[in-house]
Amino acid sequence: MATARPEYISLEGWTRLNDELDQLHRVERPTVVNNVAAAAAEGDRSENAEYIYGKKRLREIDKRIEFLRKRVEGLTPVKAASTAERVVFLSYVRVEDAEGELHEYRIVGADETDARTGAISVKSPVGRALVGKRLDDEVFVRTPGGLKELTIIDIGVEPLDPAD
Repeated sequence: MATARPEYISLEGWTRLNDELDQLHRVERPTVVNNVAAAAAEGDRSENAEYIYGKKRLREIDKRIEFLRKRVEGLTPVKAASTAERVVFLSYVRVEDAEGELHEYRIVGADETDARTGAISVKSPVGRALVGKRLDDEVFVRTPGGLKELTIIDIGVEPLDPAD
Protein backbone atom coordinates (compact mmCIF):
# COMPACT_ATOMS: atom_id res chain seq x y z
CA MET A 1 0.00 0.00 0.00
CA ALA A 2 1.48 3.32 -1.07
CA THR A 3 1.79 5.99 1.57
CA ALA A 4 0.27 9.37 0.83
CA ARG A 5 2.69 12.18 0.07
CA PRO A 6 2.71 14.87 2.71
CA GLU A 7 0.77 18.00 1.90
CA TYR A 8 2.67 21.13 2.83
CA ILE A 9 1.55 24.54 4.02
CA SER A 10 3.52 27.56 5.19
CA LEU A 11 3.75 27.99 8.94
CA GLU A 12 1.83 31.27 8.54
CA GLY A 13 -0.94 29.52 6.58
CA TRP A 14 -1.14 26.70 9.12
CA THR A 15 -1.40 29.26 11.92
CA ARG A 16 -4.21 31.09 10.08
CA LEU A 17 -6.19 27.85 9.72
CA ASN A 18 -5.65 27.01 13.40
CA ASP A 19 -6.67 30.54 14.43
CA GLU A 20 -9.87 30.26 12.38
CA LEU A 21 -10.61 26.86 13.95
CA ASP A 22 -10.03 28.29 17.43
CA GLN A 23 -12.21 31.35 16.71
CA LEU A 24 -15.06 29.18 15.46
CA HIS A 25 -14.80 26.67 18.32
CA ARG A 26 -14.25 29.03 21.24
CA VAL A 27 -16.08 32.22 20.18
CA GLU A 28 -18.55 31.91 17.29
CA ARG A 29 -20.07 28.53 18.10
CA PRO A 30 -20.81 29.32 21.79
CA THR A 31 -22.29 32.69 20.78
CA VAL A 32 -24.60 31.10 18.21
CA VAL A 33 -25.59 28.33 20.66
CA ASN A 34 -26.58 30.98 23.21
CA ASN A 35 -28.54 32.92 20.58
CA VAL A 36 -30.37 29.75 19.47
CA ALA A 37 -31.21 28.87 23.08
CA ALA A 38 -32.56 32.38 23.68
CA ALA A 39 -34.61 32.23 20.48
CA ALA A 40 -35.96 28.78 21.39
CA ALA A 41 -37.08 30.09 24.77
CA GLU A 42 -39.34 32.61 23.02
CA GLY A 43 -41.80 29.92 22.04
CA ASP A 44 -42.95 28.68 18.62
CA ARG A 45 -39.78 27.69 16.80
CA SER A 46 -41.41 27.08 13.43
CA GLU A 47 -41.97 30.79 12.85
CA ASN A 48 -38.97 32.10 14.77
CA ALA A 49 -36.53 33.50 12.20
CA GLU A 50 -33.74 33.96 14.75
CA TYR A 51 -34.03 30.32 15.80
CA ILE A 52 -34.16 29.03 12.21
CA TYR A 53 -31.22 31.19 11.08
CA GLY A 54 -29.25 30.31 14.22
CA LYS A 55 -29.67 26.57 13.64
CA LYS A 56 -28.58 27.00 10.02
CA ARG A 57 -25.53 29.04 11.08
CA LEU A 58 -24.68 26.43 13.71
CA ARG A 59 -24.68 23.70 11.05
CA GLU A 60 -22.39 25.84 8.85
CA ILE A 61 -19.99 26.43 11.74
CA ASP A 62 -19.94 22.73 12.66
CA LYS A 63 -19.18 21.76 9.04
CA ARG A 64 -16.36 24.31 8.85
CA ILE A 65 -14.92 23.14 12.20
CA GLU A 66 -14.94 19.52 11.02
CA PHE A 67 -13.32 20.49 7.70
CA LEU A 68 -10.61 22.56 9.42
CA ARG A 69 -9.84 19.84 11.98
CA LYS A 70 -9.32 17.24 9.27
CA ARG A 71 -7.43 19.68 7.06
CA VAL A 72 -5.02 20.83 9.76
CA GLU A 73 -4.31 17.21 10.78
CA GLY A 74 -3.35 16.35 7.19
CA LEU A 75 -0.96 19.26 6.62
CA THR A 76 2.74 19.57 7.33
CA PRO A 77 3.76 23.15 8.19
CA VAL A 78 7.03 24.46 6.72
CA LYS A 79 8.84 27.58 7.98
CA ALA A 80 10.69 28.64 4.82
CA ALA A 81 12.12 27.45 1.52
CA SER A 82 15.11 25.19 2.10
CA THR A 83 17.29 26.54 -0.71
CA ALA A 84 17.69 29.32 -3.25
CA GLU A 85 19.55 27.03 -5.64
CA ARG A 86 16.35 25.68 -7.16
CA VAL A 87 12.61 26.29 -6.87
CA VAL A 88 11.08 24.43 -3.92
CA PHE A 89 8.02 24.79 -1.72
CA LEU A 90 7.85 28.38 -0.35
CA SER A 91 10.39 29.71 -2.86
CA TYR A 92 9.97 33.23 -4.16
CA VAL A 93 10.44 33.15 -7.93
CA ARG A 94 10.74 35.90 -10.53
CA VAL A 95 10.14 34.85 -14.13
CA GLU A 96 10.12 36.61 -17.46
CA ASP A 97 7.60 35.61 -20.09
CA ALA A 98 8.14 35.57 -23.87
CA GLU A 99 6.86 39.17 -24.12
CA GLY A 100 9.49 40.37 -21.63
CA GLU A 101 7.02 40.89 -18.77
CA LEU A 102 8.18 40.05 -15.25
CA HIS A 103 6.03 38.03 -12.86
CA GLU A 104 6.75 37.17 -9.24
CA TYR A 105 5.37 34.12 -7.50
CA ARG A 106 5.64 32.38 -4.18
CA ILE A 107 5.07 28.63 -4.27
CA VAL A 108 2.57 27.80 -1.50
CA GLY A 109 0.04 25.18 -0.46
CA ALA A 110 -3.41 24.93 -1.98
CA ASP A 111 -5.02 26.51 1.10
CA GLU A 112 -3.08 29.75 0.78
CA THR A 113 -3.16 30.74 -2.88
CA ASP A 114 -3.78 34.42 -3.60
CA ALA A 115 -3.47 35.70 -7.16
CA ARG A 116 -3.27 39.32 -5.94
CA THR A 117 -0.03 38.62 -4.05
CA GLY A 118 1.43 36.09 -6.49
CA ALA A 119 0.99 33.17 -4.09
CA ILE A 120 0.43 30.18 -6.37
CA SER A 121 -0.24 26.58 -5.45
CA VAL A 122 2.54 24.06 -5.75
CA LYS A 123 -0.12 21.97 -7.54
CA SER A 124 -1.03 24.66 -10.10
CA PRO A 125 0.26 24.34 -13.67
CA VAL A 126 2.81 27.15 -13.13
CA GLY A 127 3.79 25.82 -9.70
CA ARG A 128 4.32 22.29 -11.02
CA ALA A 129 6.36 23.62 -13.95
CA LEU A 130 8.65 25.72 -11.71
CA VAL A 131 9.35 23.28 -8.87
CA GLY A 132 12.78 21.71 -9.19
CA LYS A 133 14.02 24.20 -11.77
CA ARG A 134 17.07 26.44 -11.40
CA LEU A 135 18.09 29.96 -12.30
CA ASP A 136 17.95 30.64 -16.07
CA ASP A 137 15.90 27.49 -16.73
CA GLU A 138 13.11 27.86 -19.26
CA VAL A 139 9.78 26.21 -18.53
CA PHE A 140 6.71 25.74 -20.64
CA VAL A 141 3.27 25.93 -19.07
CA ARG A 142 0.07 24.85 -20.75
CA THR A 143 -2.62 27.44 -20.01
CA PRO A 144 -6.12 27.99 -21.37
CA GLY A 145 -4.56 30.67 -23.61
CA GLY A 146 -1.99 28.24 -24.99
CA LEU A 147 1.59 27.27 -24.21
CA LYS A 148 3.53 29.90 -22.26
CA GLU A 149 7.29 30.08 -21.98
CA LEU A 150 8.80 31.40 -18.75
CA THR A 151 12.46 31.96 -17.90
CA ILE A 152 13.48 31.88 -14.24
CA ILE A 153 15.49 35.02 -13.50
CA ASP A 154 15.57 34.98 -9.68
CA ILE A 155 14.91 32.53 -6.83
CA GLY A 156 14.83 33.42 -3.16
CA VAL A 157 13.98 32.07 0.28
CA GLU A 158 12.71 35.52 1.27
CA PRO A 159 10.70 38.10 -0.70
CA LEU A 160 12.69 39.27 -3.70
CA ASP A 161 14.03 42.82 -3.86
CA PRO A 162 12.02 44.72 -6.50
CA ALA A 163 15.18 46.62 -7.49
CA ASP A 164 16.90 43.47 -8.75
